[in-house]
Amino acid sequence: MVEQTHVTKHNINPYGEIEVAPEVLEVISGIAANEVDGVYAMQGRFTTEFKSIFGKTSHNKGVHLVSDDEGLKVEVYCYFKYGVNVPKVALDIQQRIREQVYHMTEIELSEINIHIVGIVPEKTNIQDLFELESEEDEEK
Repeated sequence: MVEQTHVTKHNINPYGEIEVAPEVLEVISGIAANEVDGVYAMQGRFTTEFKSIFGKTSHNKGVHLVSDDEGLKVEVYCYFKYGVNVPKVALDIQQRIREQVYHMTEIELSEINIHIVGIVPEKTNIQDLFELESEEDEEK
């Protein structure tokens, strides 16, 4: 995760600086990705999935920010629904995230990388995904 905050300096603001926390960008990106048709779910860590069982939703799960010399990059990890056009859905996610982050913060992202963790058949239960995630966590 990016430790520093990013300051938008596109417009001169007579009132002071506006800082956007990295977590805010992760939440915006997560919500935007979830809104794309063809996305089944975002990949979360075991703790995130455990919290979601008790009603606490994490809108930034499956989204990680990376800041380097080239700029700010977003890494998105998600599951797709079976039968979708994978390149089209991935492109739609990239466009949606880029539009929403810029619209809400005026921050331009250098890259939006989509990592497709799996394809989920139509009749898969969310609990089955949770069990799959915990198996992956144990292997690491």
